[in-house]
Amino acid sequence: MNTLIVISVLPIVLLYLGLYKMQKALLPVTIVGLLVALGLAVSQWGENRVPEYHGMMLFNNFSIAFSSIAIISTILILLLSKGYFERISQHIAEYYAIILFSLAGVIVMVSYYNLTMLFIGIEIMSVSLYILAGIKKNDFASNEAALKYFLMGAFSTGFLLFGITLVYGSTGSFGLDGIQSFVLAHSFGVDPLLYTGIILIIVGLCFKVGVAPFHFWTPDVYEGSPTLITAFMSTVSKTASFAAFLRLFATCFPVFYTFWLPVLVIIAIITLFVGNITALYQQSFKRMLAYSSISHAGYLLFAILALGASSANSIFIYASAYSIASIIAFGALILIQQETGSDSFESFNGLARKNPFLAFVLTVSMLSLAGIPLTAGFIGKFFMFNTVLAHYHTGLAIVAVINAIISIFYYFRVIVAMYFRTTERAQIVVPSYYIFVFGFSALATIIIGVYPQFITNLI
Repeated sequence: MNTLIVISVLPIVLLYLGLYKMQKALLPVTIVGLLVALGLAVSQWGENRVPEYHGMMLFNNFSIAFSSIAIISTILILLLSKGYFERISQHIAEYYAIILFSLAGVIVMVSYYNLTMLFIGIEIMSVSLYILAGIKKNDFASNEAALKYFLMGAFSTGFLLFGITLVYGSTGSFGLDGIQSFVLAHSFGVDPLLYTGIILIIVGLCFKVGVAPFHFWTPDVYEGSPTLITAFMSTVSKTASFAAFLRLFATCFPVFYTFWLPVLVIIAIITLFVGNITALYQQSFKRMLAYSSISHAGYLLFAILALGASSANSIFIYASAYSIASIIAFGALILIQQETGSDSFESFNGLARKNPFLAFVLTVSMLSLAGIPLTAGFIGKFFMFNTVLAHYHTGLAIVAVINAIISIFYYFRVIVAMYFRTTERAQIVVPSYYIFVFGFSALATIIIGVYPQFITNLI
């Protein structure tokens, strides 16, 4: 709870710093505050925790692990914000504050133990992201992204809220332990309203994580939003949504596994093919990352399809690998856009000759996202494939392998452009903050890929 308190109070401190024109202190204070929050979270690791505040929240190892990766990802993303918001407005304290408010919603989402807190966490995170998507006031694409995200988000919230209502009407409880007790006691004669509620919750959560066929908002919102905000959506928001998804289904609905399994299997298969095949035809690097994120959501669904003791570890490892690789990709895109004003694949031509370090870390990112061995992305995919094979979902594993091969083609387009195509370009100045983020993320990607026990032993 101390972590949530620090992250909730920190935005107010930043707003006061902005009020008194202490702009240079905003980023350092934010980073220090997040490091304190991270330390408070990790300090509770291993404690035998029970639900708190009348069963509303549960701060156990599960929530600590996912809170930690969310905070670390946010720190890395905010380090890329040095000078970024200044180009949009003189009042930058508000941007930092809204990002932290969204992170507070994320912490609630991974720590809830009551469906009302799940709903509150999603709304805190989502409303903040609606605002952040449209922070470029005179940019039509940014404004359109914010409006589309808001409308589709409201639509998905309606499904989620209606599903929660039906679950409450059937079980008489919003608490996960109360729902679990009801389900175990009535597993052979459940009210059809409960089944309907489960389906509606699946639809609502699938909208939030951006899986097909509920992905319509994702490409346009990712493309129109400022790149830094897209990085936050793609990593922190997605990780939290899957953690929340897993906690609900692992705690309350494993008894109905045969009921909701076919639904999620179909969704996962559609998601993989839609995400990967559509990504092949994109000419925009940013839009390719959007469809790529859809395909990765399909892989993350595997841990829920193969529900078991290893599901949380699988999502944590895969989300960690995906997050650090994506942060490199979006950070490099920010620099490329500043130099060329474009996010097309052609804007990466000849990058290796002028900026070998930038090309190297981006190559590591692409290899990891593609799941190539000796990268963290390969370890993440290995855990996911191993999870579904352990539950005898052989057909799903074959589909996943086919789609992994497809993804290699569009990720390697970037590598080919950087190393095998030439154009006249100036050298990009990479700020020290970016060098740290790129170096840290690339090193973590390689270490996890070469020595996976580094992360598996931690969890």
